[in-house]
Amino acid sequence: MHLLNAGRAALGTVRRYSLRPAPAHAGSWLPTKSSGAGDQNIWLMGPPGAGKTSVGRIVAQKLGLPAVDVDDDVLEKVWGMPVAAKLAAIGWESFLEEEAQALCSFAAAGSVVSLTGSNPLHAGAMQHVTRSGVVVYLDVAAEDILPRMTLMKLNGIVGHEAGVCMRDILGYRKPFYERWLDVRVLCGVGDTLEQVAEKVLSALERYQNPDADTYVSTRGGGGQSEAAAKTHFSDVAIEGLAPDGGLYVPRHSFSKIDAREWLRLAGMSYAELAATILEKCIHPSDVPVFTLHAMTSRAYGGFSGGAVAPVRHLEGNQYVQELFHGPTASFKDLALQLMPQLFSHCLPPACNSLVLVATSGDTGSAVLSAFGGLGDGEAGRGRTGVLVFYPRDGVSDVQRMQMASYREGNARAVSVCSDFDFCQRSIKRMFGEEGLAGHLAAEYGTVLSTANSINWARLLPQVVYHASAYLDLFREGVVSFGEPVDVCVPSGNFGNAMSALYAKRMGIPIRKIICASNRNRIISDFLATGEFDLRGRLLAASASPAINILKPSNMERFLWHASGEDGRLVAELYARLESERRFAVPPALLAAMRQEVQAGWCGEEECAAVIRDVHRLTGYVMDPHTAVAKAFAPAVLGALQVNKVPDDPLEQLRMLGLLAGSGPEVHQQVVRCVEESSGKPPRVCPAEYGALVQEVESMVEDCFLRVM
Repeated sequence: MHLLNAGRAALGTVRRYSLRPAPAHAGSWLPTKSSGAGDQNIWLMGPPGAGKTSVGRIVAQKLGLPAVDVDDDVLEKVWGMPVAAKLAAIGWESFLEEEAQALCSFAAAGSVVSLTGSNPLHAGAMQHVTRSGVVVYLDVAAEDILPRMTLMKLNGIVGHEAGVCMRDILGYRKPFYERWLDVRVLCGVGDTLEQVAEKVLSALERYQNPDADTYVSTRGGGGQSEAAAKTHFSDVAIEGLAPDGGLYVPRHSFSKIDAREWLRLAGMSYAELAATILEKCIHPSDVPVFTLHAMTSRAYGGFSGGAVAPVRHLEGNQYVQELFHGPTASFKDLALQLMPQLFSHCLPPACNSLVLVATSGDTGSAVLSAFGGLGDGEAGRGRTGVLVFYPRDGVSDVQRMQMASYREGNARAVSVCSDFDFCQRSIKRMFGEEGLAGHLAAEYGTVLSTANSINWARLLPQVVYHASAYLDLFREGVVSFGEPVDVCVPSGNFGNAMSALYAKRMGIPIRKIICASNRNRIISDFLATGEFDLRGRLLAASASPAINILKPSNMERFLWHASGEDGRLVAELYARLESERRFAVPPALLAAMRQEVQAGWCGEEECAAVIRDVHRLTGYVMDPHTAVAKAFAPAVLGALQVNKVPDDPLEQLRMLGLLAGSGPEVHQQVVRCVEESSGKPPRVCPAEYGALVQEVESMVEDCFLRVM
């Protein structure tokens, strides 16, 4: 869970593949006719009243290309009568067929063509269209379309019958538009035709140039090689870590979403919101827009109670965002139910991948559930395995039982007789050893990857729930759009805080990002002193083990951004950390970091007191991770001063359910998982790097040897 303070008073290169790659004539449309458009068309698609004809004329004029309107220049000339008269004469089913025949007989080259609102309802017509250019969907708000349709005084459109309102027709048609688009142009409420035309030109420019959406390493200098400069989303999703040991970050700034567009997003479901935000961050040559929308629909369709990340009022101007409604009751589900789909889509043919994960808490069960649940029909399903390493004494009984339930198929967990940092350090070492990578590639056709938040494809979906939280507050009237809120997140690996920073860069009005740590407090100490010092520092057990981390990986991304994208400095700092176990940042960099992020921490007694006080005042049962920002059953029951805490984890969960009051109900999927795994001992590995490598090779043999 996250706390939000809101109110008016305080607020190895991998080849890329795609279903429909960007056209070979990339760059040929812009900016003038002299550039030569070849035989490719720009097809503008959208409902009646979207402004296709007017926008098409503006775009054509700016590009020096012919403008064609299918209604006026094709249908009425072929039929010799107005379109409305034809519809009235033959009915809409026959109309669709004759309209499709006319469009399929039409040939254009190098033109801006405005389709009719009903063309996308006919598959044959759209197959003809997609063969000769790029399809641009003008996604215009119903609030703008309906008044225009009234002014247009339409006599009728396809599907408009007695008792059927225009808003329902627009809703019915939207999936057809999304099925055929190459490029979506999200139009804000109140956008002018000229503004929409400019958005079309910008979207086309991005579509034609996949190399504009590339990634660099946080440790790379300004003169990175040409190959490194053309690392795309498909590459970073599979590789995880950059070859130099750094983390991947976007070469260019995050796409900014303006206020009018956010107002559009406020009315969307979580799955629609996720797809629309992510399509601005993932180039369609990596993941086509239609495919991305199908992925988010699958990812977020199975959350308990239909809620994905609801915001609930706590007290005063404090709100809590519940991120535990996914299959494993972990906030990691918000990213990990989507990431495996992105991963398997980007996995090159004839390549296997073993995903390695280190977890200090709930990442393990979330990643096992997500990768183990890939559908049989999904690309890469039989070529992807996941192996989770977790500290034997560093997770709760319920987490251990969840992970122990995964023993077969492509998902497995191993208990390590050490702490989380050893697990994470060992995985990073495996990525850095060329001999191991070469052996796995040669013997098993397998590459290593990761699903920790060091992987960009894992971190990116976390941006969505920060946006969702703000839009919930806006919808409920807590804030007017533009009023800032403070976001306080439990922080271990710094991924939550980093994704909040990215949400802010995309335009969500976040004022303060506050990292809340437990007694391990590495982040708060670093921001207080400017010195990151691991010397003599031991990891302390706590009631919030998911944030028991001393070396937060995503801090590296933060340093890269705060330093003005100084990859050389970041490389020097982390080289010093490896050799000396400490580094200190320059005063100017520390000041820049403090401008972006604040931090604090609380001990075990204070954490328990918060749980107890919140329950007494509101009836809400808070988990220890949220408590350090303002569910591990024994810790919560102890904090609530229950005299006799049952030894059986199932009984602990049932007792929590009785105490919950107005808080969340006990997660039934977790209860079932604990019931099914009862009595199954975990697989245990000694705290030796070589032993972990053996577990990796054993997993690869079990998953892929039969394939090879």
